[in-house]
Amino acid sequence: MYLVGSLLLGLACLTEALSTTIPGPHARASGRSPGCGSAPTITSGVKSLTVNGKQRQFTIRVPQNYQKDKGYKVIFGLHWVGGTMDQVAGGGTTGEPWAYYGMQKMANESAILVAPQGLNNGWANAGGEDIQFIDVINKYIDSGLCIDQAQRFSMGFSYGGAMTYAIACARAKDFRAVVVIAGGQLSGCSGGNDPVAYFGIHGISDGTLNVAGGRSMRDRFVRNNGCASMSGAPEPRAGSRTHITTAATGCKAGYPVVWAAHDGGHGPAPADAPVPSSDDGLRTWMPAAVWAFYTQPQLAMF
Repeated sequence: MYLVGSLLLGLACLTEALSTTIPGPHARASGRSPGCGSAPTITSGVKSLTVNGKQRQFTIRVPQNYQKDKGYKVIFGLHWVGGTMDQVAGGGTTGEPWAYYGMQKMANESAILVAPQGLNNGWANAGGEDIQFIDVINKYIDSGLCIDQAQRFSMGFSYGGAMTYAIACARAKDFRAVVVIAGGQLSGCSGGNDPVAYFGIHGISDGTLNVAGGRSMRDRFVRNNGCASMSGAPEPRAGSRTHITTAATGCKAGYPVVWAAHDGGHGPAPADAPVPSSDDGLRTWMPAAVWAFYTQPQLAMF
């Protein structure tokens, strides 16, 4: 599914990025995109865009039954350090069941899926350039396809989780919800004061990006979303091979925070016993949990 050795080596060399000021929109995106009602100008495949003088690429998958008058969800899947957009889009060694972190299977042709490629296979987001890349992708997709602009989502593992966290900080008004899987604050957090629906997933035995950092990232949006403290939220005991999911209470309507702690290490596809491996792309509980989070009624409120 991914190369653990290269992942650990790459993350060992990372340092926390400094937060930079990135200009952004002032009102939450809503409504349908300019591409609605017209024949689509974007097809599935690899696309290239120029952002700040650099050639950037991403892979997009348009539903096979695409309808020009239907506003679609957009789900970004961001790769880990040393990973690629192709691995996200193709599901790596697991294949199609794990494509786009399992979202291709869960969406069942109901969402547009996007896998951007990070510079040097990472998401340093120097000077906010990766946030700007995401902005340009959104503008490009909005112009060529029919998008429900209030239904944009991002998820990622490890460095991809860090970049998803940076998106939550800088583009909470553009994205409805984020899912951070075993992330760390490696890509900065410009702004970071607006609410966004937030789902954090982390292994209690993560030796690469520890669970304490995941809790801290979660707690920023506990505060932003007006939720009651999640300090002391239950987590599984070591050796239990289980996971515990807790929803914060008291959150602003439409801005839930959910925390799933699992008895595992640094991996994107946590699996409970009796599955032999604690990380299994075919038998993980994660995609179903994420899809349920994305499609809950309160996320359609705005």
